Amino acid sequence: MERMGLLDAEFWDLEDEHVALHIGGIAVFDGPVPSADELRDRYLERLGSLPRLRQRMRGTPFGLTRPRWSDDRDFDLTYHLHWATIPNPGTPEQLNSAVGQIMSYRLDQARPLWEVWVVQGLAGGQWALVLKMHHSMVDGMGGMEVFAAFLDDVDLPVRHPAERTSAVGEVREFVHAITVAVLEPRRTVQRAAGVIRGGMGYLRAVRPFTASSVTGELGVARRYRTTSADLADVDAVRAALGGTRNDVVLAMVTRGFRELLIGRDEVAAPHAVRCLVPVAVAPKTGVENAVSALVVELPVDFHDPAAAYGAVVVRTREVKHSHESEAGQATLSLATHMPALLVSILVKAVLRVPHRVLTTVTTNVPGPPLEQRLLGRRMVALFPYVPIADRIRIGVAVTSYAGRLMFGVTCDRNSVPDADAFVRALDAGLGDLLKAAREVTEAH
Repeated sequence: MERMGLLDAEFWDLEDEHVALHIGGIAVFDGPVPSADELRDRYLERLGSLPRLRQRMRGTPFGLTRPRWSDDRDFDLTYHLHWATIPNPGTPEQLNSAVGQIMSYRLDQARPLWEVWVVQGLAGGQWALVLKMHHSMVDGMGGMEVFAAFLDDVDLPVRHPAERTSAVGEVREFVHAITVAVLEPRRTVQRAAGVIRGGMGYLRAVRPFTASSVTGELGVARRYRTTSADLADVDAVRAALGGTRNDVVLAMVTRGFRELLIGRDEVAAPHAVRCLVPVAVAPKTGVENAVSALVVELPVDFHDPAAAYGAVVVRTREVKHSHESEAGQATLSLATHMPALLVSILVKAVLRVPHRVLTTVTTNVPGPPLEQRLLGRRMVALFPYVPIADRIRIGVAVTSYAGRLMFGVTCDRNSVPDADAFVRALDAGLGDLLKAAREVTEAH
């Protein structure tokens, strides 16, 4: 048996009756729909390279140590492949509605924590593949690699789960770290100073933000929406206005929340929207979670799109240089050496305290740059899914595929009836940035 990593275990602890903490993806293909035998044979063929998909989570007595992964001796692929049909005319809106329902309920904890749904009945003979994987198994990049493993031509590297160190190995690592600290004091002090600066950034980030309706208690049901953008348009914006693709994404999300607040007759205040931005941690040795995060206050109070974009660029640059992600890694490293039961108690205790720290999450995971196929069928779109938890009522996931940027928006169904307005604002935000980019280009 293999012990869960610390972050994997905490993602497991975060799940409750209102939080189904799985990530996922929705791939749309040209027809014809594959038969059950075709799909089963493909999964059986490729499962050998992904042993985690044949393993289930097993708790330990009294939760004294982190849960462990162990092979499911009764593994049956039948329980993981499901089929659904949406009625004519099979619109994208109907697919999104079906995805919201599929993603609303938790995975069966008695089996390996993943499912695949084939959704038939889309217009034009198309069909969709909906993947659910518990966040304790994979992070966003790992989930993308698992998905790619079943395509006809694997475009992304597929990694086996990283081997966890034993208790003896952990002691050796700890002794090694102490030795390095003693023998290389200057390097140690510099690193510690960076971590402290990052920690101070996190402390500033946990100040309460301006209360609004975009955060609060969650229900069980989810609402899911999608949109996409041409990568050439995104690159045109950053070429003219500076910044990165992720800055463009955050500026679009800023516009979405600004319009949502105004549409609800609320104030788009300077500190109303604080966004968690996951970042990959290198080196990554497996499909398990290896992430830290940055916290960015989105400038929803800015009326001018170009000015708002400039503020996003400055703020993301500042948090990147603040060593926040290193502080996050250091905290996780420290918690790794704490008793698992204590860590679990602390996490759950913090979550039970009403607070206003984070408003939303925006995660961006690169996808296949070239067009892909599954069982000879062309993949025409790939939308990501991010779970929401901890009073966060709206989450945004982004991935790139074949020259486009694909957005998946997850909402709490009960409290976000205006999800369509949010998505329209994302599109409008990019349109305004393109206009500003053209004006800058023409001026030069």
